Amino acid sequence: MVESGGTILIADDQADIREALALVLRAEGFTTKGAASPAEAALLLDAGGIDALLLDLNFATDTTSGDDGMRLLASVKTIHPDLPVVVLTGWGSVDLAVRALRAGAADFLEKPWENARLITVLRSQLALARARSTAASLTHPTAQGDIIATSAAMRAVLTMVEKIAPADVSVLITGESGTGKGLIARHIAALSHRRDKPFVTLDLGAVPESLIESELFGHTRGAFTDAKTDRIGRFEIANGGVLFLDEIGNASLATQARLLSVLEDGIITRLGEATPRRVDVRVIAATNADLHQLIEAGRFRRDLLFRLNTVEIALPPLRARGDDVFLLAADCLAASATRHGRTVTGFAPDALAALSNHPWPGNVRELSHVVERAVLLADHDLIGAAHLRLGPVAAAPIEHMTLDQAERYLIQRAMAEAGGDAERAARRLGLSRSAFYRRLSQLRT
Repeated sequence: MVESGGTILIADDQADIREALALVLRAEGFTTKGAASPAEAALLLDAGGIDALLLDLNFATDTTSGDDGMRLLASVKTIHPDLPVVVLTGWGSVDLAVRALRAGAADFLEKPWENARLITVLRSQLALARARSTAASLTHPTAQGDIIATSAAMRAVLTMVEKIAPADVSVLITGESGTGKGLIARHIAALSHRRDKPFVTLDLGAVPESLIESELFGHTRGAFTDAKTDRIGRFEIANGGVLFLDEIGNASLATQARLLSVLEDGIITRLGEATPRRVDVRVIAATNADLHQLIEAGRFRRDLLFRLNTVEIALPPLRARGDDVFLLAADCLAASATRHGRTVTGFAPDALAALSNHPWPGNVRELSHVVERAVLLADHDLIGAAHLRLGPVAAAPIEHMTLDQAERYLIQRAMAEAGGDAERAARRLGLSRSAFYRRLSQLRT
């Protein structure tokens, strides 16, 4: 049975087709409604309660062109833009299916359909629609924009953030590079009573070791060779607010000792000055390093770790965030298209497959760069796999892959070698266009 069910509207002029589809879907836990014409389908959609539309492109008034179905599709995407539409074509017309995909259809099936494929497509599209709907309610405002998070892993992170943000305690955020540690730090600050106070950052991995203490605590004129004037440090700038120390694992042992002292007593002293100054700062630190390993190696103080990680928040890598990758990609696409004045509106099926299969070692930061580049390279309204330039991912020699893994790899490699031209890729693999598109679509499920 399908989780939480779903109501599918079957729009087809043939009663036997509607009934056959309904029997298959009901056996899998779906609720179905039938429409014999575009007008009847439009009325049922306007009445509400429809979770997905299974749309025949060829109605009785025009049995080959698909014009009736395409007109209904255009209307549906205008009035119900978030409704998943899976189109049916009984004439083996891949070109017509591609037109439908570009007009907003989520996927397509050929008659006679395969029951397993039908169920898989509908389940995946309903799941994605639910994820998009959830994203709207789970979008979290921050000083930097919105956090898009529908995966269980990220929902757990945000739940923890909401619990600990009001408490004035130190926080350590861990995770791979590019997972959004800075964004989470700002989110914590935005939910705290310090939200209207300074939010100051210092990347300890980007400052020369000789200048870190000056950056943190400030200095007086003549404190060292290049100290031409007095300078206030980040702790004083952040007084009353939040100081975000990124890449805390790069701090030297000497800097760690001074940080520990400040965290314990709230007092800093500028370099070259004897006068102590009291500061009221909430410290949020972040690292992509394993601090416990650094402690064992004698490169990080255990007592400082205890001070920093009153609460520790571990951010999941993008590869562990499920459908978040699609939502983040869509958000990056919209922002990039606006910024660069492009009319790119979405991703082709092969691009969605590539987004899903890529391991994203650079996480959200890598995704953002990849999508922005694809927006610039795209030569029509849809981004294809070739525009992403991710290439096929072969984690093991092909002889060690499963059959499914090998097929996925060969299809992606063929698409990459064909520059995104599906027809050329199909010829390379010795497949008909219809068979190739069917396999290509299956990569998303």
